[in-house]
Formats: sequence, C-alpha cells, structure tokens
Amino acid sequence: MFATAIRYMAKKGKPEMKPMELKTPPEQTQTITRVIFDIVKEHGPLTIAETWDHVKEVGLRGLTSKRHMKIVLRWMRERQKLRLICNHVGPHKQFLYTTWFTKPNMKQAKPVKAPPRPQSPSNP
Repeated sequence: MFATAIRYMAKKGKPEMKPMELKTPPEQTQTITRVIFDIVKEHGPLTIAETWDHVKEVGLRGLTSKRHMKIVLRWMRERQKLRLICNHVGPHKQFLYTTWFTKPNMKQAKPVKAPPRPQSPSNP
C-alpha cells in the first residue's frame, strides 16, 4: 500500500501544451477553415473520414492530405470554431465534429443486432 502511494506521488503530470501554429499563410488558412466549417455546418456532425470525403469532393487546393486536414481540425477545435462530440453506441465510440451552435441530434451509428431469442410456446 505504501509503495503504491509512493509510485503515485512520484509520477509527473502531463506537460502544458502550447497552442498549435499552422505553417500555411493566413489567407490560405482562412480559406481552408472556411470550407471545412461550411462542410461541417451543412452536413451535420461528421467523422474525420466523412469530412475528408466531402473535402475531396469540393477539391480544396490548400489541403495537401488527410493528415493536414486533421491538424487543421485540431487547430479549429483549439480556437473553438468546431467541437468534438462522442457518440456511444453500445461498446463502440464514434467521435464527430460539429459546430458550436448546432443541436446535438446525431446520426446513430449502426448498432450491432443481437440474434433473436427463441420464443417459448405459450400455453393456451
């Protein structure tokens, strides 16, 4: 018990993270964030994969890859332009990006259906 308490007290806390800085020019950053914000606003709560599909459809030139888009999404979360919500479906979690002022009526992920239980015959 005493050793556990010593180990717990010896752990260092998580270091403070400094705000992210994007390396793209401000005009390009503004264009990218505006397009991503409009996509999320129009199509509701989206996963990263769904957001990437919509960005590819739009054909945004400033965004180089899905990884770059994820960095921009994180940057937008830090500046409270978007928020991340978690949708629990059974034991699974689904993280969705949404705007701050939309209501949280999320599309439910497909739940895994349990096999039907056999019905016992009723007595007349």
